[in-house]
Amino acid sequence: MLSPGSTIGILGGGQLGRMLALAAAPLGYRCHIYTPEGDSVAAEVAASCTVAPWDDCEKLAAFAAECEIITLEFENVPAAPLAPFEAKLAPHPRALTVAQDRLNEKAFVADLGGQPAPWAAVDDAEDLAAALERIGAPGILKTRREGYDGKGQWRIASAHEADGLRLPDQPAIYEGLVRFAHEFSVILVRGRDGAVRFWDSAENHHQDGILATSRLPAAPLIVEQVPAARELAAKVAAALGYVGVLTLEFFATDYGPVFNEMAPRVHNSGHWTIEGAVTSQFENHIRAICGLPLGDTTTTARAVVMTNLIGPAALDAQVVLAEPGAHLHLYGKHEAREGRKMGHVTRITLA
Repeated sequence: MLSPGSTIGILGGGQLGRMLALAAAPLGYRCHIYTPEGDSVAAEVAASCTVAPWDDCEKLAAFAAECEIITLEFENVPAAPLAPFEAKLAPHPRALTVAQDRLNEKAFVADLGGQPAPWAAVDDAEDLAAALERIGAPGILKTRREGYDGKGQWRIASAHEADGLRLPDQPAIYEGLVRFAHEFSVILVRGRDGAVRFWDSAENHHQDGILATSRLPAAPLIVEQVPAARELAAKVAAALGYVGVLTLEFFATDYGPVFNEMAPRVHNSGHWTIEGAVTSQFENHIRAICGLPLGDTTTTARAVVMTNLIGPAALDAQVVLAEPGAHLHLYGKHEAREGRKMGHVTRITLA
């Protein structure tokens, strides 16, 4: 159990790191941010910050020496430079090696009995043609590594359309398009003792590949498929020896929950838990990695809607403060670019 006054290292300087640091403070912990970017919104609310590249082994070692435990807010942190201090890391870097490669991720989940969309590795045009012949179209070509919020993805409506596609200059994966009724997330927290708790699964809606809203209660079909999805998520966490908050995203279909992707971290679709659950995903992540008892994950409201503030939509966001039950979170980002997550609003209905 990590004693109060200890320092938690956070790899990544974005809004998730910011909210983790805000959750750690009331529990008596200091946070040290490590980020390659000088303009870090997480650093604004942390005790200290190191700005250096991920492959600066000297700076990483100095950072690690100042921290009793280290976690991450960003799954694309390179795993190799973390090896010298992996004993301090929670979750373990093995979660990164799975989640950072979409091919490895789907194979890992399938081996555990999960149902991903049909997929095939694509390294060249011949591979893509073979994938289209076997899986069919429409589908989505994705880079195997990195890419999020719709980046690094190309929809392919037909084999003819693929003929003119310029392939990415890195390994890719082709996925058959899943016909689904709804999207939802399973968010769990796993403690150092193996205890697991789940939050209610919100119904997610995306626009242009970016999460727009997460809503509770979810559609009946989602509620029906949550138990099977939770069972798979628990298997994934156990197989990884996971500690902290883990998120798996699913499609609710006529033939059961189809796995989409996983994130070894707190997740955008769980932001509603700050006001809508007894214990938020951020506090429970801190509790888990520090060896503290896990908090109650019960939903406290009759209805919850979390809405992301994307780009210029955040510029006049303070008007929502006049709404009863509305809770505004701005991330401190200075440039409201199109497609950039600037904040979120959670609307709570109690009665």
